[in-house]
Amino acid sequence: MMKTSSVKGDFFGGLTAGIVALPLALAFGIQSGLGAEAGLYGAILLGFFAAVFGGTKTQISGPTGPMTVVSAATIAGFIATVGDLQTALGAIVACFVIAGVFQILMGLMKIGTLIKFIPYPVISGFMSGIGVIIILLQLFPAIGQPAPSSTIEVVKQIGPALGNINLWALFYAALTIAVIYIFPKITKAIPGTLAALILVTILSVFLKSDVPIIGSIPTGIPPFRGDEMLTISAELITKVILAGATLAALGSIDSLLTSVVADNVTKTKHDSNKELIGQGIGNAVAGLFGGLPGAGATMRTLVNIRSGGSTRISGVIHSITLAIILLAVGQYASLIPISVLAGVLITVGLGILDYKGIRHIAKVPRADAAIMIIVLLVTVFLDLLTAVGIGMVMAAFFFMKKMSDLVEEKTRVIDIHEAQHQDSFSMQLPIAMQGKVIIKELDGPLFFGFASGFQRMAEKFPDVKFLVIRLEKVPFIDQTGLYALEEVILSMERRNIEVILIGVNDQIESMLRRINLVPDLVEEDSLYKRFDDAMKHITIKLAATVS
Repeated sequence: MMKTSSVKGDFFGGLTAGIVALPLALAFGIQSGLGAEAGLYGAILLGFFAAVFGGTKTQISGPTGPMTVVSAATIAGFIATVGDLQTALGAIVACFVIAGVFQILMGLMKIGTLIKFIPYPVISGFMSGIGVIIILLQLFPAIGQPAPSSTIEVVKQIGPALGNINLWALFYAALTIAVIYIFPKITKAIPGTLAALILVTILSVFLKSDVPIIGSIPTGIPPFRGDEMLTISAELITKVILAGATLAALGSIDSLLTSVVADNVTKTKHDSNKELIGQGIGNAVAGLFGGLPGAGATMRTLVNIRSGGSTRISGVIHSITLAIILLAVGQYASLIPISVLAGVLITVGLGILDYKGIRHIAKVPRADAAIMIIVLLVTVFLDLLTAVGIGMVMAAFFFMKKMSDLVEEKTRVIDIHEAQHQDSFSMQLPIAMQGKVIIKELDGPLFFGFASGFQRMAEKFPDVKFLVIRLEKVPFIDQTGLYALEEVILSMERRNIEVILIGVNDQIESMLRRINLVPDLVEEDSLYKRFDDAMKHITIKLAATVS
C-alpha cells in the first residue's frame, strides 16, 4: 500500500513540475513554429504516457531545448518544400509519430544501454551547442522581431536587426531574465520562470505597449491530427523518415541523460530500454494530436524530485496540472509577449551550457578539448546528429590511437638473459648461443589500432634463430590483428626464423586455428601455455644445431 507521505510528495512534486513546465511549454511551442498550444499538448500527452510506461519513476517529460531546436528546423524545412504550414502539417505529424515509433523499436531492441558509450566531450559540446542555438534563435524575438530559421541566418542578419529594435520588447525580455534569476533569492515558493511570466505579462498589459504577443490559444481537448498523415506527398516520405529518426535518436539521448541525473539524485536505477518505450509511446500519441515531441526534462525532473516526487504518479499529476491550466486559463496566455518567452528561453539556453567543460577546456587533454569544440560548432552551425556522429568518430579514433600507443609502449623486446631473470626458467645458455633468440612481450589487445605498429616492430628484428612472442597479457585479438600476426610469422619464415607463441588464451587459439595459422604456419610444438616449456624446447633445438 502506498504511504501517505509518498502520495503527498508526488502531488506537490507533480504540481510544482507542472507549474514550472507551463512557461517552457508555451515558449517551446512558439519557437517550434506550431504555436504555443503545440508545446502544451506535447507536455501534457508526452508527460502522461512517458510517466506511465517509462523506466524512470521520477522523470518529468515534455518539450525540451534540443528537441525543439530540431523540431523547428524540421518544420521549417517541410514548409520550405511545400509552401505553407497547412500543407506541411501531414508531414510534420507523421514525422513526430514516426519518431515515437523509432523510440519504441530502439527500446525493444535494447539500444538504451548504449548511452554509456557516448564520451563526455561529445555530450559537453552537444549540450553547449544546443544552449548556444537557443540563445541565438531568441535574440530576434527578444528585440521584437521574427526569428530567422537558422543560426547562420541569425549571424548574418543580426547587424541590420539591431538598427530596428523594439525597446519595449527588449525591456520585457531583460526584465524577464532578471526576475527569473532574482526571484528565487526572495522566495522559492513560486518558480522564478512562472513569476516572471505572470509579473511581466501583467506589466505589459497595464502599460499597453506595442509588442508582439502569443495571440489566441485553442482551449479544450486537442484535436486529432492523425488523419493529416494521409495527405503526405511522395516527395516528403524520405524526409519524414529521416527527420523522425533524427528526433528519435536525439530524444533518446536527451531522455537517458536525464534518467542518469535522476538516478544520481534519488540513488535508484532506471530501466533504459523501458524508458525509451515510454518516451516513444508518449511522442507518438502527442504527435497524433499535433503536440510537440520532447524528452525527459532535467530541470523539471529535478524540481519534481526536490518537491517530493518519488513515483510515476508525480509525472501524471504534472500532466493533469497542465491540462487544467489549458482548459481553465488558456485564454489569458494569449496576452503573453513573445519577448517574455524569449527571455525564458534565453535562461534555458544559459542553463544548458556546460560551464564545467568550458572552464576546463585548457586543462583537459587536447584531443578531448578538440572534440568538444568541434561538436559544439557543428551543432550550432550544421546539424545536431551530424555533430554527435563526428564527435563519436573522433573520440573512437583518438581512443584507438591512445590504446595503440599504450600497447606499443608496454610492448618490449628483450634478450634471453633478461627473460631468465623474470621467469622461473634458470637454465644458462652458452655464450655462443646469445643473440639467437628474441623475446617479444605484448601487453594489451592486438587490434587494428596496433596492428601496423606491431608489423613495423617486426621489420626491425635482427636475424636470429627464434622469435618468441609472449601473449599472456593479450586479452583478445581481432581480424586485423590476426592478419598482422600472420604477416609477421610469414616474414619471419622467409628469414628462416622460427616463431614460438606463448600464453595464448582460448579466444586467440580459436582464431589461429580457424584460419589454419596453427598448424600451417605455427606448428603444434611451437605453441605453449607456459614460458618455461617454450624455453626448454628452444634450448633443446639450439643445442642440437650446435652439436
